[in-house]
Amino acid sequence: MQQVRTLFLSDIHLGTRACQAEHLLEFLRDYQAEQTYLIGDIVDFWAMHRSICWLPSHNTVVQKLLRRARHGERIVFIPGNHDEVLRDYVGNAFGGVEVLSEAIHETADGKRLLLIHGDIFDQVTRHHRWVAVLGDVAYNQLVRLNLWLSWVRRKLGCSGYWSLAGYAKRRIKTALNFIFDFEDSAIHHARERGLDGVVCGHIHWATIKEVGGLLYVNCGDWVDSCTAIVEHFDGRLELVVWGAGRPLALPAAADDDTPQAIPSPAAEAAGVAMKASR
Repeated sequence: MQQVRTLFLSDIHLGTRACQAEHLLEFLRDYQAEQTYLIGDIVDFWAMHRSICWLPSHNTVVQKLLRRARHGERIVFIPGNHDEVLRDYVGNAFGGVEVLSEAIHETADGKRLLLIHGDIFDQVTRHHRWVAVLGDVAYNQLVRLNLWLSWVRRKLGCSGYWSLAGYAKRRIKTALNFIFDFEDSAIHHARERGLDGVVCGHIHWATIKEVGGLLYVNCGDWVDSCTAIVEHFDGRLELVVWGAGRPLALPAAADDDTPQAIPSPAAEAAGVAMKASR
């Protein structure tokens, strides 16, 4: 087990078929932290209104986090839009888990980072909820289609992972523009508050990069990219991609134009559907 200072996790989406709880459990068994931040969309109440897929592994994730809290690890839960019903309980603690609307985290090397889910930077989610709900349904269908395509490719002996959503997104400028607008809004918000950067989730696009002199960090998701952010004891932040029970090596970021980023295949939905699903 690797000892680290902080874990940042978001967009686990417990309660859905797409949640990769087994991989998350493998990751948690490999990383022990002094504190863990759960930055939104941990439980997907939106999807559970339509149908519930709560597997034993989902229970185990909850139990493991509660056990860590009992053993002295600080666990902070910052609700997102999919688990927004829990925002009514901000300021309370359950089983040692603190519920906060946002948090300011100071890294070991002195950076002050805003921790927030990020849906406030998404104009579709904020002002057109019905579009967001419709997009969420489309997104879940896309996830199921990707799972089916992966099964067919394995049966045909095709190597590697291919994402229909990723193929579509690379050809649709609107979706990429949404991601970059989201990043700019998050950085602008952190700058206005005099902070050194922001750690968020929401768009299922994991990255660590510098934007305009501030740090932009996105945790990604545990739907199919299986990503987390780790803070080491020297304050260094690392993006970990978990695959087949082990972390995958990532290319180092060369500069601002080539950030360390891992797009979630399922989150690479086309255009407005992808925007609305978050």
